[in-house]
Amino acid sequence: MDNREYEQKYKTDVINFFDSRTSYDNDYTIRRALPLLELIPLKTGQKVLDLATGTGIIAIAAAEIVGSTGKVIGVDFSSGMLAQAERKINKLGLQNIELIAADAEYINFEDESFDVILCSTAIVYFQDIPGALGKWYRFLKKGGIVGFSCCSEESCEAPTLIKACAENDILLVNINEPTGTIEKCRHLMQAAGFENIEVKTQQLGFYRSLEQAKGWNGGWFHPRENPLLNLSSEQMEKLQAEYCREIEAKATEQGVWYENLTFFVSGQKI
Repeated sequence: MDNREYEQKYKTDVINFFDSRTSYDNDYTIRRALPLLELIPLKTGQKVLDLATGTGIIAIAAAEIVGSTGKVIGVDFSSGMLAQAERKINKLGLQNIELIAADAEYINFEDESFDVILCSTAIVYFQDIPGALGKWYRFLKKGGIVGFSCCSEESCEAPTLIKACAENDILLVNINEPTGTIEKCRHLMQAAGFENIEVKTQQLGFYRSLEQAKGWNGGWFHPRENPLLNLSSEQMEKLQAEYCREIEAKATEQGVWYENLTFFVSGQKI
């Protein structure tokens, strides 16, 4: 499979995954999105771009702040997510949000079009994160702010799965690796030209039951490589069994801890 074929399959898998999440909004998804707006105080009349907007959690909150003189554009390639966002927007009667069905990685806007650009929890899905940040820098007006959120390398059971793979001689690369530390986030922002960089952290982890924690279905996303696609059903069964053993070893009386240390990152175009 060449790079282009892999990208097409990867993007299709991501779309299908998010299209299947027909009731996406809950306390957890909302609680991990909105701190971006605490980090970046929006103002009336601003123009905001929300990339990988999903169900519009950030876009709707932003639209209510910037008001009728402002505008929010939300971009996503999941029609299922956008349909949920559309229903919420219509219910609220908001007139200052435009939703665009497109791949956020490839969409283009005029230079200096936005006061604020936001991307909640989705930057790791981009194939070229430095390239994306460079484009966002161009899209921002002078003095504009970009904000994104991401998880630490230790989050979302990635280390457990990587260890289980290693036990089966499979090298699995962590999707959270490029932005998985505060230092990496700062370096990426500096390399893209941003200044006044700020990174805040929030632990959004929780305990799950052992059965919930063991319920990995074999899925894995990575924008550049996924060795699990090449496994036979027998190899996948062995890997899932090893994963379950690793999870059982982590179990406590409270359950199995699901680590989710989240970074909320902002920077300014001076």
